[in-house]
Amino acid sequence: MTTKTKYVAREVPQISLRDYSSRIDEITRELVAASENVGFFSITDHDIPKDEIEAMFDASRRFFDLPDEIKATVPWSARNVGWEKNSQIRPSTGQPDTKESYQLQFGENMDGVWITDEQMAGFKFKETSLGFMHHVQGVSEKLMRCFARGLGFPDDYFIRYHDVTRTNSQTTMRLLHYFALPEPDPNDKDRPVYHRAGAHADWGFLTLLFQKDGESGLEICPGREVVTEFGIGDEWTPVKPKTGDIVCNIGDLLMSWSDDRFKSTFHRVKAPSEEGDYFGERYSIAFFNQPCKDAIIQGPKKKYPVVTGEEFTTRAMQRNFSALQEKQRELAAAAAA
Repeated sequence: MTTKTKYVAREVPQISLRDYSSRIDEITRELVAASENVGFFSITDHDIPKDEIEAMFDASRRFFDLPDEIKATVPWSARNVGWEKNSQIRPSTGQPDTKESYQLQFGENMDGVWITDEQMAGFKFKETSLGFMHHVQGVSEKLMRCFARGLGFPDDYFIRYHDVTRTNSQTTMRLLHYFALPEPDPNDKDRPVYHRAGAHADWGFLTLLFQKDGESGLEICPGREVVTEFGIGDEWTPVKPKTGDIVCNIGDLLMSWSDDRFKSTFHRVKAPSEEGDYFGERYSIAFFNQPCKDAIIQGPKKKYPVVTGEEFTTRAMQRNFSALQEKQRELAAAAAA
């Protein structure tokens, strides 16, 4: 059965990085306020040209336009890289997201997992992707410097722990392609809901998301302390896509690293089922800042015990898997009743 979404208007703070060096204190104040109160914000004036963003979207589309048998030559692996299709299942839904993705990293984890120029008909996919990834990393480091100041750490504190030149870096970029879906019969009250990405919070440090004009679907819930599990039944706010803006959200790791001062926020890509929803193809690019495996993680007030970057990621994946198993047991029990 479908459930009509409850919506509420919320402001997604917009933060300009213009004149970053001279305005860093002002930017830090804005960033801290957004992180404490919303967990989501939009970055403008970040110095990544719009045509470079559009070129990366073109590269993404070129990859996803390949036949599945070619994309399958760079399959998803335990190294957290590669191509997957209809395989990511959210504990909030118990169903696969209706999408495919190609996850990329900077270093040796990508050995043998880069699509080749020959497979891309001469298009330099690896060169294009790595160039873009380094530019996004540069924006991330500006934000990390502000987060460090806001929490009373040295300016380079988070930057050192997210050094993408190291072999144990965990930072990734995920190219996403959500499939076009058929518009349902409005008279069919029992029509299924096809989730593009079920409600979830990211477990990393900070996510930077690029969207395309007109390809809507992203929605947010406020910080964890005021929502039910996975945001089910709560009030959502659509985030209008704009190609040149970067939409950012706090992850579970930064929430822990800030002693819960900054809020990890639930979000989803809307299951199109209501009037006005977008049913066409949706492309987005998510850049996940994740610490090096040996990073030492503990907030300034030491609210939580010390963990490494590798331990935090492993535990987050285990929690997600356990929640998914519980959801699947619930679904099985409901089907058998």
